[in-house]
Amino acid sequence: MDRFDDVERALRNAAPDTLLDVIRAALGERYGVDWVELRLADYSVTSLQVVEPVPLTTEAVFIHSSPQGRAFGTQEPYVEPWSGGPSVAAHFPITIRGDRMGVLSVSVPRDRFAQALLPEIQHVCEALGHEILVAERDTDLYVLARRAARLTLAAEMQWQLLPGRSCARAEFSLGAHLEPAYAIFGDNFDWSVSTDHLTLTVTNGMGEGIEAALLTGLVVNALRNARRAGIDLAGQAALADQAVYAHYRGAAYASVLLLRFDLATGGIEAVDAGSPRMWRLRGRTVDAVDFDAQLPLGMFEETAYVTERFEVRPGDRLLIGSDGVYDTTSTAGEQYGERALARALTANSFLPPPQVPQAVLRDLRDYRGGVPVEDDALILCLDWHGR
Repeated sequence: MDRFDDVERALRNAAPDTLLDVIRAALGERYGVDWVELRLADYSVTSLQVVEPVPLTTEAVFIHSSPQGRAFGTQEPYVEPWSGGPSVAAHFPITIRGDRMGVLSVSVPRDRFAQALLPEIQHVCEALGHEILVAERDTDLYVLARRAARLTLAAEMQWQLLPGRSCARAEFSLGAHLEPAYAIFGDNFDWSVSTDHLTLTVTNGMGEGIEAALLTGLVVNALRNARRAGIDLAGQAALADQAVYAHYRGAAYASVLLLRFDLATGGIEAVDAGSPRMWRLRGRTVDAVDFDAQLPLGMFEETAYVTERFEVRPGDRLLIGSDGVYDTTSTAGEQYGERALARALTANSFLPPPQVPQAVLRDLRDYRGGVPVEDDALILCLDWHGR
């Protein structure tokens, strides 16, 4: 264990942009590794981009058709079949608290490779992932590696607001995604976990471009401010409503679904203030979870909000979608949320939550006949395990 402590200590003491140098030196010394490459998933979660001083110098690989993507998708180390050369290539997922970040690839001399190395190198990858999160406060190196194209300013603002793309604890696992990933403007999701509760919000700010991003940014930060002040769910909605109305005077508003899960019991408090909707998969049955619709945040002055309560059971899967998902129409004019969404949720029930949003959004594109999504489209999937 001392050797792992040495690596972790070296990573903590390294300059933010030299973490990979520390990993190369440590793996080379301990296992004879002669080549190391770090790739991070891009914003659309379709490709893995190399972390390098000049972004996009090295060609990306696709998640669905590469050895690196196999490790990323299965969340297990993947060793490529030996081709008879002097080295063996292996790929390791980098995931922190359920958030899938990327893949570390290494090449080990054939005479020094053994299956026992895999869990040891995976342990090093966990330490690297934690330090990348810390290093991102001080360098753009890892952020730049996540983009396969330039983001719009609105999208830049929205991605900076997000807590991550997925999260996992003993009681639950969740994943979320936004499209178009490089040009989103009004949709957003947020979560926070404490000892006893998971608070989850899905937001859809009206408008387009930078104005929608500014509105959503105000809403998300107002909700966070109220939550961190210890205010209950209805109070969080009310204070965010006042913040939006004070700034826009009713000219702009935001739709929000707020959920607060009791981690011990599965009891949920909910405030439905607009357009995000939720479906539940229990066994093989998909049902829409209907709430009493309340006014969006900021529409009128001093709106009072009321919480509703329901429960989830171990094994339940919840899916939340924005209006850019369920209101999308097929070439025949049928809305996606009427029947197709339930079919997609059932068809992808075998996938873990971090993979479900992209699967549903792919089905949504097919439903539109390949026509790109015009509005923001947000999907959040949560599996409830219970205690």
